[in-house]
Amino acid sequence: MLGLLLLQVLASCLCLGHSEVVTSFTTACAQFFYEKTPPSDTLRPTNAARICQRLSNKYHFATLYDKTRRIPVYSAYIYKPGHGYRYNSWFIEPQLIDKKSYGKEMAEPWTIHSANIGENQAVENDYSSAVMPVDRGHLCPSGHLYEQTSRWATFTLTNIVPQYSTLNQGAWSVYEDTTMRNKTDGCDKTYVITGAVPGNTNISNGRVNIPSHIWSAACCLVGTNPTRAWGAIAKNERGNNQVTNLNLGRLETKLSELYGGKVVTLFNNACPRQ
Repeated sequence: MLGLLLLQVLASCLCLGHSEVVTSFTTACAQFFYEKTPPSDTLRPTNAARICQRLSNKYHFATLYDKTRRIPVYSAYIYKPGHGYRYNSWFIEPQLIDKKSYGKEMAEPWTIHSANIGENQAVENDYSSAVMPVDRGHLCPSGHLYEQTSRWATFTLTNIVPQYSTLNQGAWSVYEDTTMRNKTDGCDKTYVITGAVPGNTNISNGRVNIPSHIWSAACCLVGTNPTRAWGAIAKNERGNNQVTNLNLGRLETKLSELYGGKVVTLFNNACPRQ
């Protein structure tokens, strides 16, 4: 009986992660942005939440989340690929229900007793009931983080967008697994920001937006000097299996066009644009 009780306690502990909704990335989890400089506010939606994704008392990446569209705008992290296994469930962020009533721990939905879980964020049913061929597309991929706890931390729905399966399992996967490995060869540290441009279609009866584009940007440091940077962008539409690789400057220009002509800056100006 005692052994069963201990197993139940252990299982309960493993179901809980730690995250934190903060007022500014410059004062919390700033380490995931080169020179502690987040992207320009052009990308910030009206109903935004800044989330420091933390597991086992350690931050692993940062996410800017759109509570109206119920998708992340971007996730920022330091590229350090490793090996491990996937978490077998999906976390939600209780602080997006009510920051005053819940602590700084993300949790599996069954541990939260609230009728308002899905008011400001996506829930598992939004994806499992989708009739379109979309995957749960990571912005910060589990394979880009080294420690097992870091990889688990990526399995939160605040880090997920509806991404068409052909792209997610095809050209975008090649970019994540092969292109990034090749481009980061020789880098001592690589800062990455991966994001999604809001689209005009949705899943789950309009609850969760399907992004029109998925993009990613990286800045490579040798020692403490940013020596090169690059980007990638892909249309997130049915049947598309093409990723465009481009320099950081061209990516920022493209995003500026997609955001109605507003200037988009992803990294501190020291990162090369050409």
